Amino acid sequence: MDRLTSIDASFLSNESTTSHMHIGAVMIFEGTPPPYDELIGHISSRLHLVPRYRQKLATPPAETGRPFWVDDPHFNITYHVRHASLPAPGDEEQLRRRVARVFSQRLDRSKPLWELWLVEGLTRDRFALISKTHHALVDGISGVDIATVLFDFSPTTEPPTSEHEWHPRPEPSGAELAARGVEGLAKTPLRLARRLEGAVKRPMSTISEAREAAEGVGDVVGALASPAPEVPLNTRIGPYRRFVWTRARLDHLKEIKQQLGGTVNDVVLTVVSGALRTWLHGRGVRTDELELRALVPVSIRAENQHGELGNQIAAMRGPLPVHVADPVDRLSTVCAEMGDVKSSKQALGAEVISRFNDFAPPTLLAQASRLNFSTRLFNLIVTNVPGPQFPLYLLGSKLLDAFPIAFLPENHALAIAIMSYDGGINFGLLADHDSMDDVAAISEALEQEIADLLARARAVGLADSPAEADNQPA
Repeated sequence: MDRLTSIDASFLSNESTTSHMHIGAVMIFEGTPPPYDELIGHISSRLHLVPRYRQKLATPPAETGRPFWVDDPHFNITYHVRHASLPAPGDEEQLRRRVARVFSQRLDRSKPLWELWLVEGLTRDRFALISKTHHALVDGISGVDIATVLFDFSPTTEPPTSEHEWHPRPEPSGAELAARGVEGLAKTPLRLARRLEGAVKRPMSTISEAREAAEGVGDVVGALASPAPEVPLNTRIGPYRRFVWTRARLDHLKEIKQQLGGTVNDVVLTVVSGALRTWLHGRGVRTDELELRALVPVSIRAENQHGELGNQIAAMRGPLPVHVADPVDRLSTVCAEMGDVKSSKQALGAEVISRFNDFAPPTLLAQASRLNFSTRLFNLIVTNVPGPQFPLYLLGSKLLDAFPIAFLPENHALAIAIMSYDGGINFGLLADHDSMDDVAAISEALEQEIADLLARARAVGLADSPAEADNQPA
């Protein structure tokens, strides 16, 4: 039995009937969809690469610690892999509605926490896969999920290297879960003692690390004194969702950052800020001196931890300066403020708190995790995940587009996930159905913001080019 990390457990404790903690993506492929049975066989041949996908939750009785992952003896892949078809004409708007309905339903906690939908009937000889996985099961930044192991690097499907016959381990009894829970609590003083022993052996190093850790925690606590502003994004939400997306070119964002400064992520935050500014104005909200805050997840997984299971993420508060009208000035503001955020040790502070939570009792852990998703800290999630810059294939069909999907914490009506793939960079906007019926306006504004910044970047490039200088009057 593997115990959930404190971060994974927090995604469970924060889930409610209106706030679902699953994440995923909608992936569009060219060509004819594979037969359902063939897809089932393909997934089955690679399930050994993601062992969590055959495991379910087992919760110890009383207050004896975080839940465990245990093998599901009744695992049935046909429950998790589902088949649907769009009605005619099968356009992308109908696909987005299908995605919204899928993400409006919570996952069944009595079974492994994932679903994969094969969707036929998409126009222009295409089909789609919708992946939906609980955040407790997969790290949205650095982890491995079912979608990543299904792909090949060429149209030729790689056969499984060997047979991997799976035999579930016996399901633990309540007494065994309680014993393991108590065992974990009993080992807490020992783990603390080992850390103390290490501190005694490396006093100067420990003092330096402790100083940095204290500064990081101070920065996190200081953020509470500067709460996020109250805007229509932060309201009571229901269980139903809307989903829209925006396509863009990664080379356009790189051209913007090369000519105007910053990083690709700075450009992303800038265009999101501009789109939200337009949307707020449409809602009649004044943006003078208004700066929103984005929850920006960052990976804290060490180089030697790649491939390990469990979430290894912390969160920083990124700036969304909707008060700045000029897009170039807005990018400069984002660059400067993100520099301050990175030097503030926010991520280190969040990591220290998460490590502390590994020793915390369940009641305290639940309180701390609710604080992490408080509207006092941020207005919406904005997560940017770099993907492979080469084509991927599923059973011979090329992956054309991938639109990531984040989750909505309580009182957060919008989450924006961004993912780059094979030269493109796509924005997936998940929104509350009832309070965000105009979310499409944000998607359209994102396209306009990118176009405006790109035009300004190219104007700078032309002005700086030698040919342009030669054509200037003497």
